Amino acid sequence: MAFRITARRSALAHPSVSAATRRFHSTPRAFVKVGQEIPDLPVLVENSPANKVNLADEFRSKNGIIIGVPAAFSGVCSSSHIPSYINHPKLQDAGSVFVVSVNDPFVMKAWGDQLDPAQQTGIRFLGDPSAAFTKALDLDFDGTAIFGGVRGKRYALVVEDGKVKSAHVEPDNTGTSVSMADKVLG
Repeated sequence: MAFRITARRSALAHPSVSAATRRFHSTPRAFVKVGQEIPDLPVLVENSPANKVNLADEFRSKNGIIIGVPAAFSGVCSSSHIPSYINHPKLQDAGSVFVVSVNDPFVMKAWGDQLDPAQQTGIRFLGDPSAAFTKALDLDFDGTAIFGGVRGKRYALVVEDGKVKSAHVEPDNTGTSVSMADKVLG
């Protein structure tokens, strides 16, 4: 027993443990904020790994919406969240619309083809395979138990002049209380 106590005390005295303790706080994480610029990162991919998309560039001359989902092909994402935008009468007035998920480009392409087979909506489906874009917006969460790793919260960001005009981030990460098209587009 004395060895365990000594070992535990020794581990607690380790600099990295005390540094981690100093970083711990009970305030909520600072998620994306209104007025924040869209991250200038060429890490999103469309249709193939070679087709990089930088949403900061996309929104330099256009306005629109970024819709974040926890997972392509998941139940709520496929049956209600993205269809709420596809079927919304004000979608064409929204500007450029992008769906982002921590998935690879092949999955996102297949999912986009399933949801919008004729590609009539203009919605673009982007993968964030490393979650770098999602993390830059502080919209990631540990989805290991359900999705196998880091995922993005469900959200919708209205973007104007390259900055977040309004942020609709689900408080429980995956629900649909604030990010559905009727809440975002009216």
